Amino acid sequence: QPQVVESGGGLVKPGGSLRLSCAVSGFPNKYYAVAWFRQAPGTQREGVSCLSKSNGWTTYSDSVKGRFTVSSDNGKNTVDLQINDLKPDDAGVYFCAARYSGADTCGTSPYEYHYWGQGTQVTVPP
Repeated sequence: QPQVVESGGGLVKPGGSLRLSCAVSGFPNKYYAVAWFRQAPGTQREGVSCLSKSNGWTTYSDSVKGRFTVSSDNGKNTVDLQINDLKPDDAGVYFCAARYSGADTCGTSPYEYHYWGQGTQVTVPP
């Protein structure tokens, strides 16, 4: 059974940076995808970024392009999300999720994912 555990949240001033980490385990091969989601109070969960372990493809939502970077650390078996130039609208609970996928698939719909972490809080005061 695959498992994911995210960490690294905290309180950062606008314009600051933060690095989140998602530890992934339990997949028998490379054919899976890992995605980051976030949810602010009173809002629906939205996809932020996705990384395909199959071929290294990455995707980003329009609101975070140019500021967020997702990467895979194979030595630590984690998928990290580097967040730069934080804005108050970036605040919320960030979730890591994983699913089996084909070699060229990397979606950011929460309904596609079966394996979820517990979430880590990112606070960006105005």
